[in-house]
Amino acid sequence: MTIGVFLAVMLAAVMHAGWNAIIKTGLSKQTSMFILTVGQALFGLAVALFFPFPAPEVWPWLLASGLIHMAYQLFLAYAYEQGDLSRVYPIARGTAPMIVLIISLLFLSDSPEGAEVWGILVLGGGIALMAHGVLRNGESRRLLPFALGAAVATAGYTLADGLGARVSGEPLAYVGWLMLLAAVFYTPAIVALKGSVVLRADARAWGFGLIAAAASFGAYAIAVWAMTLAPIALVGALRETSILFAVLIGWWFFGERMDRGKAAAAMLIVAGVILTRF
Repeated sequence: MTIGVFLAVMLAAVMHAGWNAIIKTGLSKQTSMFILTVGQALFGLAVALFFPFPAPEVWPWLLASGLIHMAYQLFLAYAYEQGDLSRVYPIARGTAPMIVLIISLLFLSDSPEGAEVWGILVLGGGIALMAHGVLRNGESRRLLPFALGAAVATAGYTLADGLGARVSGEPLAYVGWLMLLAAVFYTPAIVALKGSVVLRADARAWGFGLIAAAASFGAYAIAVWAMTLAPIALVGALRETSILFAVLIGWWFFGERMDRGKAAAAMLIVAGVILTRF
């Protein structure tokens, strides 16, 4: 991985933590996620219009990823209804690199080696320590199945989009079409689960939601582009350094508790990032 790709992925990590923080502030997490999804689709359409229609071999990847993104959005919003940003986010994002690493080592030709593997494993240790506070501090355990569901979905769409963008050859166009499909799948699903009330929001909610959508679209476009140039598992792991930024946002802006466990986990995450650069 070149230094340029590395810095781009780190920027994407900051943007990803930022849009999650905006979703967490919403009164209705599913309404906030709906607005985000609509915004992503609008950005996706604006981008897709400048590129040719995707080739037939790209559509299986797009359809699969669109469905997985729908599941991710549902799980994540439900998890935020149950717990803090600084707890849900590490579990939801942090388990995914371990899944991606295992699949990459078993099935992909560009899997990471040497220090990169150790870096991903150290990242995983920091993430596990961060998540341990759910059980130790008596926080709501109901967040765990939803956060873990989001983690499995994250691993699924990371692999699907890394491979799909390589087949496409146009990562930005790929993300544009993906965001359109994700909105098509998510909207009827959330209406069926929550009713039409989830679609109601005021101008302020739409404003923040569209800001989150811009950050989300940009962050993921960078990540998918990076996965066409560097090992998918490595990019996926570096994206999860957003956990550190999310914990800091939760502490500074939401007044969430910062204990020694969170601090130690944050240091492990930073150590993992450093190892991935050797």
